[in-house]
Amino acid sequence: MFPAATLLCFTLLAVVRGQQVGTVTAENHPSLSVQQCTGSGSCSTQSRSIVLDSNWRWLHTTSGYTNCYTGNTWDTSLCPDGATCAQNCALDGADYAGTYGITTSGNALTLKFVTQSQQKNIGSRVYLMADQSHYQMFHLKNQEFTFDVDMSNLPCGLNGALYFVEMDADGGMTRFPTNKAGAKYGTGYCDTQCPHDIKFINGEANVEGWAASASDPNAGSGMFGSCCNEMDVWEANSMAAAVTPHVCSVQSQTRCSGTQCGDGDERYDGICDKDGCDFNSFRMGDKTFLGPGMTVDTRSKFTVVTQFLTADNTTTGSLSEIRRLYVQNGMVIQNSKVNIPGMAAYDSITDEFCNAQKEAFGDTNTFESLGGLKQMGTAFDNGMSLVMSVWDDHAVNMLWLDSDYPTDVPATNPGVARGNCATTSGQPTQVESQSASASVVFSNIKFGDIGSTFAH
Repeated sequence: MFPAATLLCFTLLAVVRGQQVGTVTAENHPSLSVQQCTGSGSCSTQSRSIVLDSNWRWLHTTSGYTNCYTGNTWDTSLCPDGATCAQNCALDGADYAGTYGITTSGNALTLKFVTQSQQKNIGSRVYLMADQSHYQMFHLKNQEFTFDVDMSNLPCGLNGALYFVEMDADGGMTRFPTNKAGAKYGTGYCDTQCPHDIKFINGEANVEGWAASASDPNAGSGMFGSCCNEMDVWEANSMAAAVTPHVCSVQSQTRCSGTQCGDGDERYDGICDKDGCDFNSFRMGDKTFLGPGMTVDTRSKFTVVTQFLTADNTTTGSLSEIRRLYVQNGMVIQNSKVNIPGMAAYDSITDEFCNAQKEAFGDTNTFESLGGLKQMGTAFDNGMSLVMSVWDDHAVNMLWLDSDYPTDVPATNPGVARGNCATTSGQPTQVESQSASASVVFSNIKFGDIGSTFAH
């Protein structure tokens, strides 16, 4: 994600154990089928499931119903420090549909934006599971990844995201034995924004230096962040879409503090590339390619194909290109081409494209300095977990995705205009009240050999 994600964490009126495991609500992962395809044109169906991220879950005392975290504040008697908090508190199971608006049917996952039950839930983040206690790990070099998406009910200011991060397959249980919940309860999240709102990092509560958010009643930030390589396959709403590799100088989930995290004025001094190298068709000069009634018509479902090509066309070669295709109404749609002064007509992400884009837009090129596509490929060698989420943006109102950003320079400057949404759009209080019924549907996930997952 481009800005620091301010994800929502709220407490329920039931019980469970923080990094311990609670027993008030049974944890039953909603099933979701996916398909693995081969060059012969055959695809095999795999029965999988999804799990809700631990940050959304109710956190309470291991032996009772007392909240360890309420609103955006820790109970300092239960959580005077990170290690003690992990002993005292437990994460509970989730009512996926009733509390979080998360439902599955066959190969389709629906994420509702706002769900009102005992309390109001806003947004969600889920991971694909290989089994009950492990995330499914993807190795996508010289492979492609395909899914259908329906964003027709996703307006300005929202982000229906599908992406990969270099999390531990078991959610960190092996590396951090104080983490008793693991992937079964959605622990171990990380990304290149090194988010500070993660309540447990490395098996300890992130209570040190915790500050409640001024704008989000459900979130705050601690001293530590959780960093790792991130491949944003799809960050989008009905008005804009971006595909963005981000890389870090480290491999696997890493807890950061201080300058390492790249916060604020130190954005380009940290261990991760927060900007990434994005291909947003609108930002790259084609303002009629993706949106309502456009070439890729976001008023109805379509297929997104992403190919991860290597220099030698093998799974062991260096990642050299990320190519995008779309399929809608039976027609294969090639990606838009760059139309920016001083840039060639690129239509995919390569290191050459990234360097040219950074120069044309006057952006800092930490993508290159931290390893570029080769580093992204190394993350896939190690294995990356699939994330799907819907969220709003308390940092900059999602303007970086679908509007003009930054707002203090002319929108006519190269790279500033990113979508047709107004610069006044995307305010969380506004979208949460006016677009509460928004949702995104991801379905028909397929992965495998190049050219095997969609009809040509």
